Amino acid sequence: MAHLELQNVAKHYGAVVVIPGISFEINSGEFLVLVGPSGSGKSTLLKMIAGLEETTSGRILVDGDDITHLDPSARDLAMVFQSYALYPHMTVRENMSFALRMRGEAPAVVEERVSAAVAMLDLSGLENRKPGQLSGGQRQRVAMGRCVVRNPKLFLFDEPLSNLDAKLRAQTRIEIRRLHERLKATSIFVTHDQVEAMTMADRIALLKDGKLQQIGSPQDLYLRPKNAFVATFIGTPEMNLLTGELRSTEGGFQIGNMLLPASTEHTVRLSAARKSGAGVKAGVRPEHFEIVPKGTPGALEIVVSVTEWLGHEIFIFGESDLGSISVRVPEGIATTPAVGDVLSVLPIADRWHVFDAESSQNLLHP
Repeated sequence: MAHLELQNVAKHYGAVVVIPGISFEINSGEFLVLVGPSGSGKSTLLKMIAGLEETTSGRILVDGDDITHLDPSARDLAMVFQSYALYPHMTVRENMSFALRMRGEAPAVVEERVSAAVAMLDLSGLENRKPGQLSGGQRQRVAMGRCVVRNPKLFLFDEPLSNLDAKLRAQTRIEIRRLHERLKATSIFVTHDQVEAMTMADRIALLKDGKLQQIGSPQDLYLRPKNAFVATFIGTPEMNLLTGELRSTEGGFQIGNMLLPASTEHTVRLSAARKSGAGVKAGVRPEHFEIVPKGTPGALEIVVSVTEWLGHEIFIFGESDLGSISVRVPEGIATTPAVGDVLSVLPIADRWHVFDAESSQNLLHP
């Protein structure tokens, strides 16, 4: 296990600034997920930690030691790549033992570590097969096993599930988390998939354009997003953002014709944070609407245009006076809304956010 610290780490390619400067710490034994859209700098950051990319400035510390300019081989870390990066002419056992043999480990030690990793990753019986004789999921487990046998300070995962189908991705997510719980190794996992981030991470670091938008637990980013980008990136379907003039009213606030019911505490916090006359965007997640009887004061009417039935839940998408809206319909509803139906919905009290239209910052959770 290792404690990792990034101190204002930056990466430039000539005049192109990919990462202007990022600072954060990863605790010993923590599973941190770097997530963000394509081009956000997450893989570049991982490669700088691995030593595969030079830093333009800043420092990378492991347990207090500066490794910024060390060769990758001297950093005591192991990396799992998206492409598996297995030697096609070697068997499973040979692939997993290669680094140990090159390091000059005793044959007994190599055998012990490889056998333990084979058993841990459910690869028994496949030791003498070559990568071409394995499924995608088995190849990924071999790639993980090759890292496990080295017993490194840091595990780095660069989008390792991207080549797997949906069912296998879900299974492998669980396997990686189980592996982490067994080894208690400090791990950094890169993905563009927010579902992977939410289900796997102890903490998430969300990047956009090379800048850290928010770092915290999955619950922090989902329930207390610091800005509108975080709010819409985390969660499926994404949070509804409704633009309009926010007005104080009885029972809370109003945007357009829709009421945002609020407790006294919520009202006081928002009133203190809001600039008079400033534009805002109200954010409501699909599951934080409730369907109410037509004519309910403050309700928003939605004309249904698309329904998604997922068995355990239904999402509807429609149009309203405030723009396009998505709403989660509670399980067990008597009749599934049909295209063309009109629904009346109301946000649940205090389960909504307000973002400054200019800065995009969350006024309730700055």
